[in-house]
Amino acid sequence: MNETHKYRATDKMSDLICDNYSLLMVMSRFGLSLGFGDKTVRDVCEAQGVDCNTFLAVANFITEGQCTYDEGDTDFSLPALMDYLKQAHTYFLDFNLPAIRRKLIEAIDCSEANGVAFLILRYFDEYAKEVRRHMEYENEAVFTYVDGLLAGHLSDRFNIATFVSKHNSIDTKLTELKNIIIKYYPEKGNNNLLNAVLFDIFNCEQDLASHCQVEDYLFVPAVTQMERKLKDEQ
Repeated sequence: MNETHKYRATDKMSDLICDNYSLLMVMSRFGLSLGFGDKTVRDVCEAQGVDCNTFLAVANFITEGQCTYDEGDTDFSLPALMDYLKQAHTYFLDFNLPAIRRKLIEAIDCSEANGVAFLILRYFDEYAKEVRRHMEYENEAVFTYVDGLLAGHLSDRFNIATFVSKHNSIDTKLTELKNIIIKYYPEKGNNNLLNAVLFDIFNCEQDLASHCQVEDYLFVPAVTQMERKLKDEQ
């Protein structure tokens, strides 16, 4: 790991979390649990069977907001990064989006005749379906392909450039949903509940954007490098 990055293996894990609480999500997706006392990042990762360099690569990428890739700085593990991305998909599809939907139903009055509440729910459901399609394609096609690469097999029918060409933005519907809630939902709604769920939607949008950047700027270049290596060997 390049020593110019903000976080290092010798830093206390608790310091990382207090410095940037969004790294709690990164920890969770690597399968790291709390209760690590004053242990360093390296000690926590080693004790819980997580590749330390990969954890730091993602933590630094998300914190620094960098969108560049240095091929000399690729000492992270591609299998570990892929596991992280799979766990992120599980979090969004099985926990985060269903939780937001439940809060949305609680916050809006679905008995209203004006139809705005139903429109909000419909937009959310369409968005959740779009995210599911996007992530299931990655789980089934992309990660399966990379598993093949890791086993030394190149494919004639698929490469990572195919994925890049299809890796479209999934936040358009979410923007429309936010606009409907902010601009058109009647004021008599429970503002505390509605504001809380709106806050969750903004957080989800930011989290998803960050997730897609990890795919675009860490995962894809690492896979491209592996493709080149296999072609050279063959």
